[in-house]
Amino acid sequence: MLDDTCFFFKDILVVKPPKKSRMLLRTAVLMFSMACSIFIFSVCLKQISTHARTKFLELNIIEKPSQSTVIPYLHYPEPVSFRRNECARNPVLFFAILSNQRSGSGWFETLLNSHSNVSSNGEIFSVIGRRKNASSILHTLDKVYNLDWLNSASKNECSAAVGLKWMLNQGLLEHHKEIAEYFDRKRVSIIFLFRRNLLRRMVSLLANSYDRYAKLLNGTHKSHVHSAEEADILSKYKPTINSTSLLDDLKDMEMRSAKVLEYFNSTRHIILYYEDLVRNPNKLKDVQQFLGLPQMELTSRQVKIHRGPLSDHIQNWDDVNKTLKGTVYESFLEADY
Repeated sequence: MLDDTCFFFKDILVVKPPKKSRMLLRTAVLMFSMACSIFIFSVCLKQISTHARTKFLELNIIEKPSQSTVIPYLHYPEPVSFRRNECARNPVLFFAILSNQRSGSGWFETLLNSHSNVSSNGEIFSVIGRRKNASSILHTLDKVYNLDWLNSASKNECSAAVGLKWMLNQGLLEHHKEIAEYFDRKRVSIIFLFRRNLLRRMVSLLANSYDRYAKLLNGTHKSHVHSAEEADILSKYKPTINSTSLLDDLKDMEMRSAKVLEYFNSTRHIILYYEDLVRNPNKLKDVQQFLGLPQMELTSRQVKIHRGPLSDHIQNWDDVNKTLKGTVYESFLEADY
């Protein structure tokens, strides 16, 4: 009908009107054209908004699934190394914690493993040979999800959720296509764990790297500690941060996290932040629901190393403060965690 109307006005334009009405006719045509443009634009905008809203809702469903969505992701593994005995009919959910070093993943994994029905097998791909190519990665994953990967975290027969911790720099991004296909085929659920304050993460990275050689705790290197005394000893070292490359380094950290979210967005997942878990322990209930677990109080013996303001933990604080002031990263300077 819109086209017919437009042709109608086109026909009118062909007729030579009297000079007195020409200006009036041009004004009418202009106003009608503007009305058509506004109508078409509003229809398109509504379609775009509806599409974006649909995508947003879909993402929320993936990030915060209901208990009913867990059912299709349950498995009944038949391990080669042992018999599940009376637990053979107990279903198992497969998961993977995808994170960066010094983002709270070690602490988070100890919380998960305090659940009587969870077996999270640690940083398996820290060993280079297990991630030398896509084939070796998938072979290792097969052993984990078939319950044939045995270590101190294994609950064996009655595990209700089994998985591992996987750092983004351990072959995950290089072989993301094959891994994403594997996760979708095996119906593996992903827990993304990130740290909001990337400056604190950088301090932790530099301090941990220093202690690998300095071994401040009686000649022993420890990435995680279980007492306030040990934490105080390790926190005495103040790293010097390269303020010249600081902004680029923070951007690179953000890009790495953005890439993994893009590569695995179609896989069932939940997104967590270390700071949120520290401030609100009830977030752990969401995790247990996501894994289809009975609710339990989760505990960890690990103690935070770098406590208090960041100015107490950076050698060249004035340079870092000056570099980040007035940038999108300024909030990192004041954050508690």
